[in-house]
Amino acid sequence: MKPRDPEMSYPFPRPSPYEENEMEDKDIIELYILRDERAVKESGKKYGRLCQGVAMRILGNREDARETENDTYLRAWNTIPPTEPKSLGAYLAAICRRLSIDRLRSEKRKKRGAGEYTASLDELDAAVSDLPDPADAAALKDALKRFLAALPEESRDIFLKRYWWFLSVKEIARRYDMSESAVKMQLARMRNKLRDDLKGEM
Repeated sequence: MKPRDPEMSYPFPRPSPYEENEMEDKDIIELYILRDERAVKESGKKYGRLCQGVAMRILGNREDARETENDTYLRAWNTIPPTEPKSLGAYLAAICRRLSIDRLRSEKRKKRGAGEYTASLDELDAAVSDLPDPADAAALKDALKRFLAALPEESRDIFLKRYWWFLSVKEIARRYDMSESAVKMQLARMRNKLRDDLKGEM
């Protein structure tokens, strides 16, 4: 089974039913194409909570998260067109994730407690820290794709929610109706499998 592209996967369930008076994605995208500034307002109305949630998990600071949310709409304004995303929510969430990581790096705030971003990367680093640096980035990317493809769908989703979208163990446990210890154990098994797979590639 081909793994879903994490750039186009929602970190949270789609809101259902949508709040009253929310525009359809296709109509909001049309506003961007027409250079109508209502596109930004409607994006925030429909996906503001989604973007702030993504940013908060990485930055751990509400003010920074709000600024990154606003930067997300600006980036969307500058990229639509020519881009015409199939899913506006997934597109905005992916932009917000990248901007949040860039902001964290540029401000040199990589320290414990700076959001789930650092905690998640610490877990991965501990699993693979003794492996040699990959000589071929493309080969590493292919190895990661094979690793994800081999996981059962639920396990793959849990792995991506923790290490791509940076959800906390508590949030994942609540979403999948699991205990936190069960989530930690499953993540540990997947990190060990990733380590073994990468070791075999290097």
